[in-house]
Amino acid sequence: MIKTIAIIQARMASSRLPDKVLLEIGGRPMLAWVVERTQRANLVDKVIVATTTDSSDDPVAAFCSDHGYTVTRGSQHDVLDRYYQTARSYSPDRIVRITADCPLLDSALVDETIQVLDKAQFPASNYQSFDFSTNRLPLPWGRTYPIGLDVEVFTWDALQRAWHETEKTHQREHVTPYFYEDIPAEQLRFRENNASPATGTSSQEFRVALLHYKKDYGHLRWTVDTPEDLSFVREVIARLDNENEFTWLDILALLQREPELMNINASVQHKTHLDVDKRSH
Repeated sequence: MIKTIAIIQARMASSRLPDKVLLEIGGRPMLAWVVERTQRANLVDKVIVATTTDSSDDPVAAFCSDHGYTVTRGSQHDVLDRYYQTARSYSPDRIVRITADCPLLDSALVDETIQVLDKAQFPASNYQSFDFSTNRLPLPWGRTYPIGLDVEVFTWDALQRAWHETEKTHQREHVTPYFYEDIPAEQLRFRENNASPATGTSSQEFRVALLHYKKDYGHLRWTVDTPEDLSFVREVIARLDNENEFTWLDILALLQREPELMNINASVQHKTHLDVDKRSH
């Protein structure tokens, strides 16, 4: 039985780095890194790449088919619908949301985020179940893991509700804001030396858990959205011998040894959850 599916959203169109999902990193397309690193998660039963029906994404679909990756196609701009239509074929208990611009993703963090939703880390007597768990939220809620290690997990019931109830463009494009965006930021912010999840409940009664690391590394940028980001990730992976066994802590140790690497993409501004693709209007 498939209880947990990971859906990786991937498309060729990108305003700042066109065709980025198939650009080469360490001798392989970026999408291959993301798929393989997601597949390493012990608690994920199936990994699916969800691209769009637009002809520009034919290369994504072809690449997946050629490499034996399960691929679905759906709406270009209504990404929430793309997730819903993909997930409904499996009726899973939970869905992991991954984006294809995170080639440094750590499978251990995927498992940890699933475990929070599954209450595996908490005594049953003190535990309140969650509808949505994540290790990242945009400002003003904040994050302590580097940008590019992003994992979001939500129940099938929560996804169905969001699909039926959301109408705002940014909620449809970014999939999960409906779960958390009216929770006071103070409830979910990092507390120094506290690695426990911060929790809150939205006005729609979604129970949310935000995982924090014991130190704040949320300013570090490890995602790929610009040419500078791509150069940074290529340099990191080259120094890790182009192997796929490394963890996020290995990267952190590398950057502590060679802090100058962080200058490569230090000037890049991260998008917010309210930014939408203006090509959809």
